[in-house]
Amino acid sequence: MNIVFDLGGVVVLWQPDQIIRATFEDKRTREKVKLEIFEHPDWLDLDRGVLDTSEAIERAAVRTKLPDAMIRELFHQIPPSLTPVFETINLIRSVKRNGHKVFALSNIHLASIEYIERMYSFLDLFDGIVISSRIQKVKPDAEIFEYLLNKYGLVAEETIFIDDTEANLMGAVKLGIQPIRFETPDQCEEELKRMGCI
Repeated sequence: MNIVFDLGGVVVLWQPDQIIRATFEDKRTREKVKLEIFEHPDWLDLDRGVLDTSEAIERAAVRTKLPDAMIRELFHQIPPSLTPVFETINLIRSVKRNGHKVFALSNIHLASIEYIERMYSFLDLFDGIVISSRIQKVKPDAEIFEYLLNKYGLVAEETIFIDDTEANLMGAVKLGIQPIRFETPDQCEEELKRMGCI
């Protein structure tokens, strides 16, 4: 089998509420930041690689009426917050030891993936990596899954996709890829055992 892992929320921590709290004290401001930045269409454009960080910060400052410097600080905090989930990394090693190929498929900003590449070596475990901001395609759109399958010669029915977001999993299912909804490394390991991958 081919096992495809999402990165944020699966292989690295993704905790936007904590990132927001580290920069903004006021509860109402934190809610505005979550809605107007992390849940705004610009966020997906950053993931898609069609909007650069500087412009995203300028737009966010206009939308939220918050100081440019505070928005910049928020964005500065994002890459270092993406720390490895070592239990998942050990799980990836187990899957590889059992003869399966492993891949990464992630919606992630350029600044964040470049930081991860500089700071950590775990990406070397993957047999292939597809990063949304480098190919201008994002989950859950079919195009990014088709890109993954075509680039690495994978058969959808022989591929499992692990993600913490239901919509992304449904995008994979439409192409015949088998889904695992990630909740914890232990739960994911049990699912992989059930599917005969470990």
